[in-house]
Amino acid sequence: MDQALSQIVERIRAAATDATPLCIRGGGTKDFYGEALQGDTLDTTMLAGITSYEPSELVVTVRAGTPLAELEAALAEKGQCLPFEPPHFGPGTTVGGMVAAGLSGPARASVGAVRDYVLGATLVNGRGDVLSFGGQVMKNVAGYDVSRVLAGSLGTLGVIAEVSLKVLPVAPAEATLEFACSQVDALRLLNEWGGRPLPLNASCWFEYGGAGALYLRLRGAVAAVEAACTHLGGERKDNARAAADWQALRDQQLPWFDTASGRDALWRLSVPQTAPVLAIDGEAPLIEWHGGQRWYKAPPGQAARIREIAHAAGGHATLFRTPASDIPRFDAMSAPIARIHRALMREFDPHRIFNRGRLFADE
Repeated sequence: MDQALSQIVERIRAAATDATPLCIRGGGTKDFYGEALQGDTLDTTMLAGITSYEPSELVVTVRAGTPLAELEAALAEKGQCLPFEPPHFGPGTTVGGMVAAGLSGPARASVGAVRDYVLGATLVNGRGDVLSFGGQVMKNVAGYDVSRVLAGSLGTLGVIAEVSLKVLPVAPAEATLEFACSQVDALRLLNEWGGRPLPLNASCWFEYGGAGALYLRLRGAVAAVEAACTHLGGERKDNARAAADWQALRDQQLPWFDTASGRDALWRLSVPQTAPVLAIDGEAPLIEWHGGQRWYKAPPGQAARIREIAHAAGGHATLFRTPASDIPRFDAMSAPIARIHRALMREFDPHRIFNRGRLFADE
C-alpha cells in the first residue's frame, strides 16, 4: 500500500473510531449535486495517476484523484475515448468524482452510461479495509457487480481509490445536422429515426429566440455517416463549431442553462424516449438523449407537480441545481429499493461516516 492510500486509510479508521463524518471530495466540481455536504473534507486528489493502460485491450486503470482531463488527453493520444462523455462542470474534475456521480453526457442514450464502462474498482470501506472488485475484462464481472454499484453512489459506500474502465476508439467520422422544428416534431422525428439503422449518437432540442431547433449528431463509419446525412437532410454544421457546442451542452454552459435570476431551479427529468410533450409551465425544455432526458427551469416550489408529471410519464425528476431550498433533491425511492440502498450503506459503511445525507435527506 503506497503512502497516499495509507494516509486515507488511517484517516478513515480514525473517523470511524470517533464517529466523525467525512465529506469525500476530489475536484469539487459536483458539490452542487445531491443533498447538502456534511462532515470534514477528505481530499482524494493525492490518489493520482494512470497505473495501467493497454490501448490494444481497450482498458485503462486509473487512480480516483486523477484529473479527468488528464485521462482524456492520454486516451486521445491513442485515438481512444470515454464514449459516454462524462461532464466536467469545471476544471479539476476527477475520475473518482466521475464514477461517484454517475453522470453521462450527450451520447449516453446511444453508447451507455458510466456504469457500463466500469470493469473493476478498488474501494476503502468505512472500516478502513481496502477492497477490490471486478477486474480488467468483462468476463471477470460475475455475481453481484459491486464495482458498477459505485457509479452514482455519491461516495456513500466508501472512498473509490482506483477504477478500471473500458474505452473505445474515436469514431472515424462525425457530422451534426440542424433541423428547425417544434418540440412535438422533434420527439416524433427522434422516435422515427431511432427505429432505423442510422449512426445516431446524440441529440438536443431547445428553443432560442422563440424558434425550436433540433441538433442531431451522427458518428460511425465514414460511409454510414455520409449516407445518413444525405438521407436525413437538414443543415450540416461545421464540425469544429459543433464540437464546441456539444461540449458546452455536456458541461451545461449553453446560454439555455443560465438560471442566474436566482428564482428558478434546474430540473432533470428522466422519462421514456417515447414520452409526449410534458405539461410543465414555463420556458420550453432542453431535450437530450433522443427524448429520454429533459431539462426544465422552474421554481423549487413546483416540486410536487413536476414529480407527479414525471411519474405519470413513467420516469422521475431530480432537483439538479437549485437556490437554497429544503426540497429533497432526489425522487423518493420505493420502499424495497430504499431498503436495498440502506442495507448496502450499512454493510460498506457501518459507522455512517461517508457523505452522510448526500443521497437521503433524512440522515
